Amino acid sequence: MLTVRQLLKEKPAGFFSVPLDATVLQALQVMAEHNVGAVLVMEGESLHGIFSERDYARRVVLLGKTSATTLVGEIMTNKVCYVGPEHTVDQCMALMTDKNIRHLPVLEHGAVLGMVSMRDVVRATLDAQAQTIEQLVSYIQQ
Repeated sequence: MLTVRQLLKEKPAGFFSVPLDATVLQALQVMAEHNVGAVLVMEGESLHGIFSERDYARRVVLLGKTSATTLVGEIMTNKVCYVGPEHTVDQCMALMTDKNIRHLPVLEHGAVLGMVSMRDVVRATLDAQAQTIEQLVSYIQQ
């Protein structure tokens, strides 16, 4: 079973973050620049929350706030679900489904190693299934 550590090795290194005092507009610019749906909210090396497109829609737009004046720290999700590098892709899928989230930071000993998205998890699952099918077909054809 593929672990998060293995999954992170297949992705470009790093993750995207903004500081607590960044405006929502600045966070959206980072997200757009890197084509991601969420960024971590950090102060130094410390994870304080996560800001996603869903946070923007529900806590800025629907509440009549403005992106230019609202700080990410005011509207971020501060109860962050996360996984460790030894979690499996299946465990990530289960957690994401259960919590209705699409992004999971990866932490080891309190340090952020990266982030996995639902897209990463689905892609890894589909790749594993394709490999299993290929092995079964090969076995049957022998």
